[in-house]
Parts: sequence; structure tokens; C-alpha cells
Amino acid sequence: MQTGMKGKHFLCEQDWTNEELETLFKVAEELKMRYLLGQETEILKNKSVFMLFFEESTRTRNAFECGITQLGGHANYLTPKATQIDHGETPKDTINVLGRMGHGVGVRNTLVGGHKWMEELAKYSKIPVYNMQCDMWHPTQSVADLFTIKEKFNNELKGRKFVISWTSAGKYMRPLSMAHSLVTLMPRFGLDVTLAHPKGFELRPEVLEMAKQNAERYGSKFEVVNDMDEACEGADIIYAKGWGPIMTVGDDEKAGVEMINQNPGWIVDSRRMALGSKDAIYMHCMPADRDIEVTSEVMDGPQSVLYDEAENRMHTIKALMALTMGNVMCRR
Repeated sequence: MQTGMKGKHFLCEQDWTNEELETLFKVAEELKMRYLLGQETEILKNKSVFMLFFEESTRTRNAFECGITQLGGHANYLTPKATQIDHGETPKDTINVLGRMGHGVGVRNTLVGGHKWMEELAKYSKIPVYNMQCDMWHPTQSVADLFTIKEKFNNELKGRKFVISWTSAGKYMRPLSMAHSLVTLMPRFGLDVTLAHPKGFELRPEVLEMAKQNAERYGSKFEVVNDMDEACEGADIIYAKGWGPIMTVGDDEKAGVEMINQNPGWIVDSRRMALGSKDAIYMHCMPADRDIEVTSEVMDGPQSVLYDEAENRMHTIKALMALTMGNVMCRR
């Protein structure tokens, strides 16, 4: 196990070593067991975490709020409008004030430049900064996803096929961050990753290069296909969600939605789940558009691990806060 992680930021999975992430998983496993047994875990008693949301949230907000409460601390919910950020206060001034009052800060900002804003905050921060999703990455979700996969497959991941597929959810343009996080993180832990999407829905080239390099370094595979059936063939994990054609149309919402709606049929149904292995599981970070991204039959069926995945957000976030805000000592 890795030690000495107090104060460490979590802006991108790539910033943490595999050893550090394995430490987080071990702590999450311990905290989850104590939660199930009803045992107290007041590791962060009298400590506060700030949660700054530029957008709304269900799972992330409540995972942090319930998590810090179970650890004996308190969460402060903030928005730009309810602070001086909307009036132009800089990240430097904001964090220098908050850092004197609390012990950690999470930020959700999926707007263009959101990650750069977080980096600026972290540059001046003396407390850990957590990326609760930005325009580039969603690390608190991806580690919960990986933790869930490790649980479901008894930690035997080498050579299993992980599919992250685009879906035609056309209400609005979703960011690339979830797909970015999955294609770069999963190859590091032995999963063979297949990315599937129609042409025009590519990820950022530097992220694809990072995914390829991670696969080469850790002896796994990474491929990109433009056919959902081909992707699902033999899959052990089918993770399917939509994102906008941002690399094609930029932030043009109208053009992006039109492109999405020009590609119907990218949906997870029982036929596509049957293309996978006999033990294949269905995953989604939620909220999933029922009967648009995934049929209710699959979403509510025995292969779906959605609610386990959602609960694990809380346990992995608890581990993150315990390791970086507290004084947890990990022994080999």
C-alpha cells in the first residue's frame, strides 16, 4: 500500500499511480464493510469538505455529503451564484479563503475550460482538490466503476473485455469526460478496452494516445470501432452512454444534437447484451435515459449493476477523503 497521501489532489486518474489507486480500493473495501455492519468510522471528525457545483448533481453530491457525514465530518454545498465566483473572484482568492476554513474541496465544472479552472484552484490550494467532473475527466466516477468491476469479477480483470460505447441520447450534448476517464484508466488494470462510436464522435486525440500508451505499458489492448454490435461481441463489461460530437462541432449545441439524432439505434438491449460473455454486466454512470440509451429490460435486469455502481461512489469517495483529508496510516 502507498502511504503519505494526505493533501494529494485528485484532478485526473493519471495523476495517481496504480499503487495509490489500489490503496484507495482497499480503504474503500474496509469502509464499505464497516458501513454494512453498522460500525462507526469517524475518521474525519470535525472536518469539512466544500462542494462547489457549477451544475446540478444527484450521485456525486450525495456521495460526498453522505460520505463525509459517515466519516464524522460536514459538507458545505456551494455554487458560483451563491459565492463571489459569479462576481469574478479568482480561483486563487477563493481557495486561499476556503483553505483556511475547511479540509478539502470538490468541484464540478463541465463547462469548456473547467479542468483548467480546477488546475488553477489546485495551484494555490493547501487542501486537496477533487475533480467531481469537468470537461475532460470524471475520476470519482471512474474509480467507483473500476471498484465495482473488481467486486463483480473477484479482482480477476486481466484479459476481460471492457466496452465503452456511445449511445444516441439526443436531448443535449454531454461532455467527453466519462469516456476519457474510462479509456485511459481501465487498460492500466488489465482490461482490454474497446471504444465504439459513430464517425464524428471521436475523443480528444491526446486522450486516445494516452489510452494506447497505458495499454502498451500494462499489457492490455485498446481499439476503436464504429459498430456497436462488433464492440459488444464477447464483452464482459458493456458500459454505454452518450457524449456530444465536440471534436466535430465544438460547443455548437444545435449542430451537436442534430448529429446525435442522425445516428439512431445505438442502444443497449437484450440482443446486444447476449452478444457478450455469459457473465457480462451492464454499467452506466447514470442518469441513463430509459429506452433511449438502454432498454428498461436491461436496466432492470439481472446483468445490470447500476445501483451497486452508484452506491460504490460513496464508498470510494469516502476512501478518497479519508486518505487525503485525514491521517490514515496504511501498513504493508
